[in-house]
Amino acid sequence: MSAPTSRRTFFRDVGRTSLAAAAVGGSLNFLTQVQAADPDILGNSGAKTSERPQGVWQPVSDRKIRVGIVGNGACQFGPAFGFQDHPNVTVSAVSDLFHDRCREMAKVCRCEKTYPSLEAMVKDDALEAVFVATDAPSHARHCIEVLRHGKHVAVAVPAVFGSLEDAEKLLEAVKQSGRKYMMFETSAFRDDCYAMSRIYRAGGFGKLVYSEGEYYHYMPRPIKSYRQWRIGLPPQWYPTHSNAYYVCVTGGSFTEVECLGMPAIIKQFQPENNRYKNPFGTEIALFRTGEGGMSRMAVSFDTRGPEVESGRIRGRSGVMEGVHYSGLKKDLPGLERPPLPPTMAPGGHGGSHGHLTNEFVTAILEDRKPLMDVLTALNLTVPGVIAHQSALKGGELLKIPQFQ
Repeated sequence: MSAPTSRRTFFRDVGRTSLAAAAVGGSLNFLTQVQAADPDILGNSGAKTSERPQGVWQPVSDRKIRVGIVGNGACQFGPAFGFQDHPNVTVSAVSDLFHDRCREMAKVCRCEKTYPSLEAMVKDDALEAVFVATDAPSHARHCIEVLRHGKHVAVAVPAVFGSLEDAEKLLEAVKQSGRKYMMFETSAFRDDCYAMSRIYRAGGFGKLVYSEGEYYHYMPRPIKSYRQWRIGLPPQWYPTHSNAYYVCVTGGSFTEVECLGMPAIIKQFQPENNRYKNPFGTEIALFRTGEGGMSRMAVSFDTRGPEVESGRIRGRSGVMEGVHYSGLKKDLPGLERPPLPPTMAPGGHGGSHGHLTNEFVTAILEDRKPLMDVLTALNLTVPGVIAHQSALKGGELLKIPQFQ
């Protein structure tokens, strides 16, 4: 295969194409929020938490960051990641377009100040950072607005929604702002994916020959969403839970893709029934990786059976599926996820929520690049945009833009 295509060349050529309850304290509130969310949206995997990691959390600062949170929709993600329970955070303002949702989020986040919109909230000079948990089509636009007002930003997945133009704009906004950007990809802090990343960095796999990631979430009927953005959602436009099993493991990227889609039998995924003209409920992508290997990444919304967010790795020196490693390297690093503040619970999506928030907050306090910065976020998201294009073209091999 040819060398990876640069980002600017691509756009030129393609164009616009278990602590006790007393110790956990208030964090139990957001666990209740997650579990109360519509199970059709989060699924069993999304609501599922995990045991608390071992070890004693050590604060890096006694400073409190003033955070605003926007979005308390069907997933209730605004409060679900536990910003209100982090000892280095004060939730100073919340916002949702719907007054009742905004009022409920303010109660859960123990916050008195509310705003009717993100656009109003970002004008609050007291805020240092904003967590964006709005509808996926608005993620890039909302993050750009936050950055434009000089604030750090964290965002739920995906980074962009089917738009290569938005990917370019988001990258430029982050660079110009000089602020921290982090996408909250939950698979990065699942037990297996996190352990894989540690082993990879310790040389336990060698060069990766093959990797797989799978995200199966059966959606037999339309799921409520702001302006119905979830209806008929192209599977590979929501690819990060699967792509994490290469990108979050290695920090690398995909360079080319061939993707096949299977016509859906569920009504919402038939092209005449959704705004995207999307015919697929399942899309399976085969990627070439930046290190020359291959990755098969599956996203499916119309296959019955258990919900799955998982992956496996095969390298020249070792293999891993689940949390079981077999390979040449014996002196492996500690694989358990880092400790959390005693006031925070791990939360949903396999106990990843608390870790994502702690990583973002710590990156601000230490003035360092956060895990899943803008480059990693785009490397997780954009390949799915191109994969869907490939599926629409019957599996044509397409280049993927490289971000730097």
